[in-house]
Amino acid sequence: MSTACITGASAGLGASFAEVCAARGNDLVLVARDAARLETLAADLRARHRIEVEVLAADLGVGADVAAVASRVADAERPVDLLVNNAGFGLTNHLLDAPADEHRHAIDVMCTAVAELSLAAARAMRERGQGRILNVASLSAWVVQGNYSAVKAWVKVFTEGLATELTGTGVTATALCPGWVRTEFHARAGLPTTSIPDWIWVDAETCVTKALADAEAGRVLSVPTVRWKLARFGLDVLPRPVVRAISRRLTHSRD
Repeated sequence: MSTACITGASAGLGASFAEVCAARGNDLVLVARDAARLETLAADLRARHRIEVEVLAADLGVGADVAAVASRVADAERPVDLLVNNAGFGLTNHLLDAPADEHRHAIDVMCTAVAELSLAAARAMRERGQGRILNVASLSAWVVQGNYSAVKAWVKVFTEGLATELTGTGVTATALCPGWVRTEFHARAGLPTTSIPDWIWVDAETCVTKALADAEAGRVLSVPTVRWKLARFGLDVLPRPVVRAISRRLTHSRD
């Protein structure tokens, strides 16, 4: 059995990754701040799927906690075969309206921690000649909606760079870039979604299953569903002033 380490595993897309990985027989290392919620999830997954589940409570905005998770990911005696960097949170739509520490915290959790964990995993996996790193970015990386787009664009480009360096090593890096996914993410972040049509949404299991298949295939970018692939293509070819205009409309639609 291989082992998957999933950050932000207590809720949303992270919990879906845990469920799908458990169902296919992976042992798990679950990482999140909420230890009680992690223990409940771990007990349920152990009972239903007869796998080993390790709980690692950590706040990825705290350097010492990131170092502890990095140490676990790099442990040669207990190898991690798949790392899913999923931990994250929604941000205020407008850069100028964000609380003073929001941008710094977002960069700590969704950039710095992603880099440190990815590199720790990549070095250990390269030594073994196999492994998968899956970093959750977003289709927001193609638009310009506040700091969330900037953070997710960083994850996308960082992952592409890592994948390039890992070519030929047996280790792959994939950036998952979904659009709107049905989880509790938006509600927990206080982000309104009433203006988003039902047909735009993707269910979490579809997103996770596609991401894992793309990671296994060594694809660098994973964009689930045809509609989001078409959206990505359109944003790639449109002039940047048009993308900025679309971004303004999207931002105002959520105010």
